[in-house]
Amino acid sequence: MAIRVPKAELPTALRDSMIEQLGAVPEPVEVVWHSPKAATSNLEFSAKVGEWDMAAASHKSFAHMAVAAKIGCGWCLDVGYFQAQNQKLDLAKASQVPRWRTSEAFTPLERDVLEYAEAMSDTPLTVTDELYASLLARLGPAAMVELTAFIAFVNMATRNNRANGIESQGFSDACAVPLATRPTADVASPA
Repeated sequence: MAIRVPKAELPTALRDSMIEQLGAVPEPVEVVWHSPKAATSNLEFSAKVGEWDMAAASHKSFAHMAVAAKIGCGWCLDVGYFQAQNQKLDLAKASQVPRWRTSEAFTPLERDVLEYAEAMSDTPLTVTDELYASLLARLGPAAMVELTAFIAFVNMATRNNRANGIESQGFSDACAVPLATRPTADVASPA
């Protein structure tokens, strides 16, 4: 797949700031910049989401990558792994997110977070009362609400990138552990 709309020219200050922060301009920003209001709103909300601190950073990071793997957003999985490195998370564990169901790297709580992220990404949603209640009991209301809103935001971003044809940009190339590939559908799906 190729980018479906040409990249827009960003204001110099924004372009330079992104290069300073990330080493490159994120292609989703370049594509969405055709509508500066939409792009600016997305950047502002994304920054606010990044300030949330009630749910564990690892839970949000792993959930982000689980959504990206489920939706098929190579760019989000790529940048999610890069961000996990910058947050000093367990990269070996992060690399296993696309195949979390068959990996032994995750705790029971992390597995439930990953299942929840995937269930929120299904259409229609497949979140069960039991899974929600179990996470709520272990995380508490504030973290549960934050995790849910975070996963919803990531779903918007991943679906936006997929629809616009944005693929991996190579951010994870800077990481020491390569990303795992997602197993075939029959292995990834619960029995």
